[in-house]
Amino acid sequence: MNMDNRRVFDITPKIAPGIQAWPGDTPFARKLLCSIESGSSIELSSVTTSVHLGAHADGPVHYARRADGAVGVGEMPLRHYLGLCQVIDAPLAKARAGEARVGVADVVGGLETVRSPRVLLRTGSFRGFYGWNADFAGIEPALVDALADRGVITIGIDTPSVDPQESKELPAHKAIFRRGIAILEGLDLAEAPAGSGRIYELIAPPLRLMGCDASPVRALLREMP
Repeated sequence: MNMDNRRVFDITPKIAPGIQAWPGDTPFARKLLCSIESGSSIELSSVTTSVHLGAHADGPVHYARRADGAVGVGEMPLRHYLGLCQVIDAPLAKARAGEARVGVADVVGGLETVRSPRVLLRTGSFRGFYGWNADFAGIEPALVDALADRGVITIGIDTPSVDPQESKELPAHKAIFRRGIAILEGLDLAEAPAGSGRIYELIAPPLRLMGCDASPVRALLREMP
């Protein structure tokens, strides 16, 4: 996709019948209320879905208490979702694959390659929402802290969660809340070139769902001049 002579990468999984939600969460469904083909003047539909469907932004109330300062996704500052961004490869090392979390040692090129306040981690560990695999990688809390120490305010990932599917304690989510970082999950980073030399503009604002625990996003990466 081209926009203002700059390439734009759509990093949003397609939402269509058959897309899978987190096990036990509300699946996507569309109900057609009226259609032009059946004689109506317009087509009109409604949808039911988890707000954590596909590419989405978590609101802090999803994993922390309001009494501790957690807010809904609609209250999150937009600066987390708009601005300079990098795609960083962080494949899970085979020797550590059983841990199901990427750490500092997995960052290709090392942490010194991180030069933007928004970082999208490409783990390559999730097959996608139309072929769900439960053994996708999460993030080690130590990596969250290391990125925060470099000024990162947003962490995105190409899996449904920053914690592994079977995690109950959610240490990555808790570390992210402690460091004031925003979360983007479920991104499709397969086609977006990575590396320290590539700086993008991230465009991925959530819907203004006040007090809500998450929102779907249309996530885009636009090449910088």
